[in-house]
Amino acid sequence: MSFLAIDVGNTRLKWALFESARPGARALAQGAEFLDHIDKLAETAWSRLPAPEAMLGCVVASDAVKHRVEAQMEELWDVSPQWVIASAQEAGLVNGYDHPARLGPDRWVAMIGAWHRMQALPGSSGKPRPIVLSMVGTAVTVEAIDAGGKFLGGYILPGHGIMLRALESGTAGLHVPTGEVRPFPTNTSDALTSGGTFAIAGAMDRMVQHVRAHCGIDPWCVMTGGAGWKMAPSLSSRFELIDSLIFDGLLQIATHRSLGQKMAVDAPLIQPRFAL
Repeated sequence: MSFLAIDVGNTRLKWALFESARPGARALAQGAEFLDHIDKLAETAWSRLPAPEAMLGCVVASDAVKHRVEAQMEELWDVSPQWVIASAQEAGLVNGYDHPARLGPDRWVAMIGAWHRMQALPGSSGKPRPIVLSMVGTAVTVEAIDAGGKFLGGYILPGHGIMLRALESGTAGLHVPTGEVRPFPTNTSDALTSGGTFAIAGAMDRMVQHVRAHCGIDPWCVMTGGAGWKMAPSLSSRFELIDSLIFDGLLQIATHRSLGQKMAVDAPLIQPRFAL
């Protein structure tokens, strides 16, 4: 059963068509498009795809953007769009948010992907480790998961571009080119770039410290997102960069949901017993 996974972020839509809705399935095609251009997907990238038999996605953009995506799908395929909403637990992960449904779906899906990736690490022998997961994009999130599979909580902070735009709009004379990350910046461009980078790195490293202290063991540290590769040289902790965590999570969720439905269908009918 071919399966379309869609991740609609604040800036871009990323998609992948898999040969089936199972973890590790082969990707038949994939791509990305800026949100300004998604109204052409049915005429361009998606026009060449075979019709998917199922679809699951996560969206953090507005409802208007989601409806535009659905309209492109409706032009081509007879498939019912399904969008993830964070829940109290799913696919082996427990949601510790005060109001689980208010957790960003991209954060929830990426954590599910990371949780299952961690369990499949070479040498893990099925022994879970805590996780620190960071998504570095338009916004930055830093999540903590304990070794039992419970989401403990996380940070949200502006991405580098938002930081720079905030400084430019709120401070005179800071319209300067992007600089380099340096330990001791000696010009304004480098000072701005270094300040934003080390602010994000500081949040990521601080979460590693918190998880280590809370769980008593070093966490597996992983990051994803379009700007993740820029952060690695500036971090004190070693973070593994994996771009596919949201697609990994969508495949895991689709698999667990289909298994749950099959178990419900296959369950024997138990007749009620009444005392006479």
